[in-house]
Amino acid sequence: MNKPCSVKRPRILIIRGGAIGDFVLTLPVLSALCERFPKADLEILGYPRIASLALDGGLVKAVHALESPELAMFFSEHGMPDLEWREFFAEFSIIISYLYDPDKIFEANVKSCGVQQFIAAQYRPDETKMIHASELFLKPLEILTIFESDPVARLSIGPEFSLESCLALHPGSGSESKNWPEKDWRELIEYLLHNSSLQLLLIGGEAEGEKLQRLADGMPIDRLEIMQNIPLNKLAKRLTRCCGYIGHDSGITHIASALSLPTLVLWGPSCEAVWKPLGERVRILNQNNQLSEITLNHVVRELSALKMDLN
Repeated sequence: MNKPCSVKRPRILIIRGGAIGDFVLTLPVLSALCERFPKADLEILGYPRIASLALDGGLVKAVHALESPELAMFFSEHGMPDLEWREFFAEFSIIISYLYDPDKIFEANVKSCGVQQFIAAQYRPDETKMIHASELFLKPLEILTIFESDPVARLSIGPEFSLESCLALHPGSGSESKNWPEKDWRELIEYLLHNSSLQLLLIGGEAEGEKLQRLADGMPIDRLEIMQNIPLNKLAKRLTRCCGYIGHDSGITHIASALSLPTLVLWGPSCEAVWKPLGERVRILNQNNQLSEITLNHVVRELSALKMDLN
């Protein structure tokens, strides 16, 4: 008696480099592909420390490292691409690449592996066109008859514990020009500690340096926790237990909004129409694109509009 043949599930590869925010704004692509091809396995070739968010969120089956040294030859016009990687690419029915590849060298080398369909997507928006990044990243899917997908980035990472009365604060970003002044953050922290019963969670990475310690200096240690330089997937799980978030135009802010936290973004000076996080629970506080014009009163008023209970 012949045994039934096992049918392999089709595999789709999304290639995505870039920073945290770029990746989160590409999450709607993964959601749209999951909906359109429910029997396919989605995988990512990217930076594992970032792409693990999609793995934990159940959007992809596997993550592969874009920084693998053996991939370098795929960016060389006359190189000899690694055999294992050639066999890897050949396994996919569809490959969608968001890499910067102006001369299409990478595209040509991957196509030569026998890929059934390769879709070259725009890696970064043209801000003069004022099209939101997520909508731009979704556009190439029209070739797969995927239209009018939800552009809101969504991550479903279940909390390990019950929701806490804890407000997350991220006083940094990838650029100092996008940061609300440190003295104003300290004033906000003091206000929240004196006028609410909330616990405060100060979060940051290497870019924040000693800023978090300075902001926490002299504050009651039983009300304020610092979480710095931890893996993104662990940070995301911690954020799911918070009742809200305040931050700047940063990758962490995009994670918070994708987790559906009530999110207040202190905005400036980048292009809001292109880069703002989308979602029903997001409010953008933009005072003429000038962070220096945002006051404590503005922030408190916006927190109230988000229906965040400060008591």
